Amino acid sequence: MAIEILTKADLYEFRKSLLEDITKILKGTNEQSKKWLKSTEVRKLLNISPGTLQNLRINGTLSYSKIGGIIYYDNQDIDKLLENNKVSNTPTLFK
Repeated sequence: MAIEILTKADLYEFRKSLLEDITKILKGTNEQSKKWLKSTEVRKLLNISPGTLQNLRINGTLSYSKIGGIIYYDNQDIDKLLENNKVSNTPTLFK
């Protein structure tokens, strides 16, 4: 069995490599948030049916783009929709 000796330089290189890998992973999570989502992705995200998504389109609640029969939704529009419909949880007093 061979014995290997680790030096401070080896540990420094390992640390540097590890930090670079962690940085790549963290940047990758931000890239997973896509700008445009397809209908199936939006339905899964909001946990709604195809009919509900169609109603959101028809009544103008959620804007969309249609290219070649595929409907795309801007992720920022979905975030705005959720923010605008946020209900604050304020306690009510019973009289």
